[in-house]
Amino acid sequence: MTGNTRHDGAWLRRFHPAPDSGVRLVCFPHAGGSATFYFPVSRTLSRSFEVLSVQYPGRQDRHSEPCVSDIGELADRVVEELLSLDTKPLALFGHSMGAMVAYEVARRLESKEIKPLRLFVSGGRAPSRTRDGNVHQRDDNGLIDELKKLSGTDSQVLGDPDMLRMILPAVRSDYKAVESYRHVPGPPLECPVVALTGDDDPQVTLDEAKAWSEHTVGGFELKVYEGGHFYLNSHAAAVMEAISAGIAEPSLTGPPTSDR
Repeated sequence: MTGNTRHDGAWLRRFHPAPDSGVRLVCFPHAGGSATFYFPVSRTLSRSFEVLSVQYPGRQDRHSEPCVSDIGELADRVVEELLSLDTKPLALFGHSMGAMVAYEVARRLESKEIKPLRLFVSGGRAPSRTRDGNVHQRDDNGLIDELKKLSGTDSQVLGDPDMLRMILPAVRSDYKAVESYRHVPGPPLECPVVALTGDDDPQVTLDEAKAWSEHTVGGFELKVYEGGHFYLNSHAAAVMEAISAGIAEPSLTGPPTSDR
């Protein structure tokens, strides 16, 4: 896999070249996740879009770098990288923590008069809907229990002590970023927002997902799937279809809509 990866700086990964694509899709991983989580997305959607996956520091080939435990700083760094690329219409997709980072990236881009085509937020509460959490303050066993509960980490990793020692610092840092994040009020986004969520997600209620509509004047759509926090692992094809269709639509107009 590494041999097929194009490194666009430390922060971005392009797994499959798409030189003729007119749209760039930037994907943001969940807490503890890495750019390779989106390898299947890149493999499928690179036929239509240039797919870039964000690689946060502190994991995989960036394992030796200090983790960043602040959503705003992560967004700042990603925006710097995106602005260094050639100009191309872009869409953003983030899952869980990645939804928060993608949202803050969208805010920063729009402040520079760069309007994303779409912001897709998956498995994430609206920025204005916060919960108190202390997962990042738990001991290693408590952190592992949380990973098991959400069913988003490979069981082989959870059963390998050496692998766990490698990933837990990044997981802890990411949870700190999520649990310390507080939304700073400002202008709503102008780009359309599509929220995707599982109907049995312990991290996100349907009301918390619907509240994303309060953060945009560009139109809103809610898509609900069967499953928990990592519903998208069981609905990969449907999620990728939703991304493709969403980018192809010129706009979301009228009142917020839902498929439920």
